[in-house]
Amino acid sequence: MSPNPLNVLVIADHLNNTLNASTARAVTCAQDLEAEAVDVLVLAADGAALAGEAARIEGVSRALHADHEANTHPVAAILAPQIAAAVKAGGYSHVLGPNTTFGKDLMPRVAALLDVAMVTDIMAVHGPHEFDRPIYAGNAVVTLKASADQVVVGSVRCASYAEAAAGGEAPIEALDLDVSLPTHTRFIDLEQHTSDRPDLQTASTVVSGGRGVGSQENFKVIYDFADAIGAGVGASRAAVDAGYVPNDMQVGQTGKIISPDLYICFGISGAIQHLAGIKDAGTIVAINKDADAPIFEVADIGLVGDLFEIIRDLEQKLA
Repeated sequence: MSPNPLNVLVIADHLNNTLNASTARAVTCAQDLEAEAVDVLVLAADGAALAGEAARIEGVSRALHADHEANTHPVAAILAPQIAAAVKAGGYSHVLGPNTTFGKDLMPRVAALLDVAMVTDIMAVHGPHEFDRPIYAGNAVVTLKASADQVVVGSVRCASYAEAAAGGEAPIEALDLDVSLPTHTRFIDLEQHTSDRPDLQTASTVVSGGRGVGSQENFKVIYDFADAIGAGVGASRAAVDAGYVPNDMQVGQTGKIISPDLYICFGISGAIQHLAGIKDAGTIVAINKDADAPIFEVADIGLVGDLFEIIRDLEQKLA
């Protein structure tokens, strides 16, 4: 049966001893539930410092940390049993995680261990058990009701929520979870693209390139322009498939869902899966030599012309 009263547990997303901004976005969603308490759970080898970061998020009631050597690296098969145990021990009615790569891997396992259905990609809350989520690559929104007699496990569509502000002073507590951890899955290695540019999923300005950029070498003009304005860099699936950039830069339904204040795209036609990834962007600026490109149907500002000439003109204006 669903616990009473309404208490929410948000699972912290972190990497390299830094709390991901997606955690504060998930807290914003949790606040919409008007719960009596919103706790954040950090699972790490030593999570006290990260819990301290979580405690400063406004709206957080308690920042909890469950420390275990096995939590040194975020392996979903290891974390999920601990979360399920924390939910049962704490009598939580809801457990939420961000729909980042971390959350997409983790939250379905939590739902399975709790033997409940999962609500994915929550983009709006209408009540404790009623939510909106996108379907058909974001072209439609469905409102669904979760069962009121069981724990609600959900993933939060981070692009739909602003970060909860800092400034809170929630108490920090260590959790001692008595749970057997699986041995069939273990961490081997982590390979990830590193960059000094703003993170694609949290950057306020994003510059993207598509197939129209022409080559991996030509993509340098996209990087240079992004660096000039302090933007994150993304790409369309076509550019990724063509080998211009690594796949962790892909924006779209099968890539990253983003919500920057300003999105500038060069040489991107506007395939439906790409548009699904930028639907929550504030202002969309599109540059393409094809005046009939679908991207112009959603762009706030559209420029028809050669992207290399336009970038050069923009750089001159910036200089």
